[in-house]
Amino acid sequence: MRDIDVFNGDADGLCSLRQLRLAEPSDAQRVTGPKRDIGLLERVKAGPGDRVTVLDVSLERNRTALLGLLERGVRVRYFDHHFAGEIPKHANLEAVLDASRESCTSVLVDRYLKGRFRVWAVVGAFGDNLDEVAIRLGSSLALGAGELEKLRELGRSLNYNAYGESESDLVIPPGRLYELLAKYREPLQFAAEERIVKRLQGAMHADLDAAISVSPHWTGERATAFLLPDRPSSRRVLGVFANHLAHVDARRAHAVLAPKAGGGYIGSVRVPASAALSADAFCRQFPTGGGRREAAGVDDLPGESLKEFLERFAAAFG
Repeated sequence: MRDIDVFNGDADGLCSLRQLRLAEPSDAQRVTGPKRDIGLLERVKAGPGDRVTVLDVSLERNRTALLGLLERGVRVRYFDHHFAGEIPKHANLEAVLDASRESCTSVLVDRYLKGRFRVWAVVGAFGDNLDEVAIRLGSSLALGAGELEKLRELGRSLNYNAYGESESDLVIPPGRLYELLAKYREPLQFAAEERIVKRLQGAMHADLDAAISVSPHWTGERATAFLLPDRPSSRRVLGVFANHLAHVDARRAHAVLAPKAGGGYIGSVRVPASAALSADAFCRQFPTGGGRREAAGVDDLPGESLKEFLERFAAAFG
């Protein structure tokens, strides 16, 4: 029997896996990639008796590959908080899914493990822009304001590294980042001792400052859209910038798009909790769109669809 861990390369995926493997040590094979590399289950070669653990990867986008694994006798544990669609009923599937607005995969794993390694869930929640959830979890651990701020910065930096069209856009490949992170039982020690953390933080703040200097492409009464310059830093900072905009003005909807190196666009959308249309429902109007209630994205928007995207965004939220 083999263990295979399939996880999103963002903060939520990394911190979910760290919790789980602290509780259940295993020399598992790992399958991961940038945040937008969603179809990860297609890469998994597994057979009867193997166990696949999936963390923070859309079930809806991996449905065909998941059904294939289940029918081959693979046991699958699936933790995720994105839109899942219909959940397969199969004896080989253990599904821990919750798309409610205060859930992320790190929180689901924290519940599953009954809070045993909660400090990593705090980092994952901060990375997923769930600051109130992260602070509430941190309060249960009696973490001080200074410690919470360090964990917030770490979560944001881990999340920043996952955005990009491909691994060549990233500061460090997510698989390698997890190898460094997995040497530590405590995230504050990881942040203090690993040089990559300061490198990520410096790059994140530089890229965010550059994005903040860009003027909006379009502004309506209740929404704003940004089109960032064609460079790797724009693709890296896409999610962090979208989260920044949501914090600065939580009453507005925000869309941030950046050109892909090979043509087309990558996009992130943030909407208020009160919005009539959810971010994931809006993004699922496009073939590579998905996400959750208040935060979603489109992985590959054709250039000829940019005008349609902006018009639909304005009509839905503006």
